[in-house]
Amino acid sequence: MKIDYRLAFDLAPIGLVLSRNRTMVDCNQRLCDMFGAPREQLIGQSFQVLYPSADEYERTGARIEPILNAKGLYADDRVMKRIDGRFKGEPFWCHVTGRALNREAPHEAGIWSFEDLSAHRPVRAELTAREREVAAFLMDGMTSKEIGKALAISHRTVEIYRAKLMRKYKASTTADLVHKLLVG
Repeated sequence: MKIDYRLAFDLAPIGLVLSRNRTMVDCNQRLCDMFGAPREQLIGQSFQVLYPSADEYERTGARIEPILNAKGLYADDRVMKRIDGRFKGEPFWCHVTGRALNREAPHEAGIWSFEDLSAHRPVRAELTAREREVAAFLMDGMTSKEIGKALAISHRTVEIYRAKLMRKYKASTTADLVHKLLVG
């Protein structure tokens, strides 16, 4: 039996994107549905349109580049933004995994998968870009020192963001905060 790879790409149960220099050159229908936009609206666009802010797009790109250089793969949970449709502008948690086709130039070409986590992890509180980054790392079980290193900020600054998150989510401990972030 011959496998039709184009059909598999188009019908995959997760969003898939082929990219060149952080621009979408192809995507499947699941990605279109997730972000509320037709394929024609996404092809040729920078990934920036999927992020809550240009700053988050830039920081994420800078953060993942050395990891893609070293490993060729990258994965995290992050808040993305629906770009059109009835939920236009809505932030949602998304699991993103990517593979660089050339580790020496990781943004040159890649394949990325996007899994909508909103059914299991709704975004409940209004968070700043940095709070979203810190929250994502907390959910991965990272310490303040590890988060600080990953974000190139001091661990004390991370602790300030953690305290802000705890207030916003009315959490009494870090474990309680992580639980509330995971379940909404």
